[in-house]
Amino acid sequence: MPAHNPFKTALAAGQPRIGLWLSMADPYLAEAAATCGYDWLLIDGEHAPNDLRSTLAALQAVAPHPGQPVVRVVEDNTALIKQMLDIGAKTLLVPMVDTPEQASAIVAATQYPPRGVRGVGSAVGRASQWSSRADYLQVADDEICLLVQAETTTALANLDAICAVDGVHGVFIGPADLAASMGHRGNPGHPEVQAAIEGAMKTIIASGKAAGTLTSDPALAQRYLDLGCTFVAVGVDVLMFVNAARRLRTQFGGTPAMAPGAPGAAY
Repeated sequence: MPAHNPFKTALAAGQPRIGLWLSMADPYLAEAAATCGYDWLLIDGEHAPNDLRSTLAALQAVAPHPGQPVVRVVEDNTALIKQMLDIGAKTLLVPMVDTPEQASAIVAATQYPPRGVRGVGSAVGRASQWSSRADYLQVADDEICLLVQAETTTALANLDAICAVDGVHGVFIGPADLAASMGHRGNPGHPEVQAAIEGAMKTIIASGKAAGTLTSDPALAQRYLDLGCTFVAVGVDVLMFVNAARRLRTQFGGTPAMAPGAPGAAY
């Protein structure tokens, strides 16, 4: 069976992919979201209460649908990356990548020897369909799509070098952490932050790698797409739910416990 990752193929072809963030940590809702036509669905293991088993359940829930799953791991941990790949994640998003050396180590974690250090246990894993994909070990390295998050001033200073790392297929700009790193915590819409984001996106695109981000502001999402970003998430499931629930309650004289998040909030 040849290597197959439609999301990676689309990014390589420069095809814009519109995504939805899955933070509910519930496979039933992940399945519901998978019927909504998004090109990719981010299963969040960093800021949502997902573990290995709930991530597996989400992967199984979205598998029959066209939207491609992207798994965000909690950190750049080689053993955890191995587990995520073995349960069938093909596209990973790794947060807080500040240096090319860090990026290179993450690449190695996604690749089998001799190219990398990924442990070989696919025979008993979902990734190989429990060995029914007889040539899995031959195609697995090429099947992986690795996205790294640049979300600090250090990462932006090293962005050219990070983009130059072979095996990194895309770079995701994390607006909330970048804003905090720049001294504008809670305000990713600050002009200085937005200028840094746009500059970073241009650098990523010029390198030939895919650029991506998350924003719940439709106008800002379109701006990023117009700049050439190819993977943009345009909403977060849990925020979509609570904001809609709050609006509904106010129609009947209620006062929400807290105001809905700012339209441009992202993380």
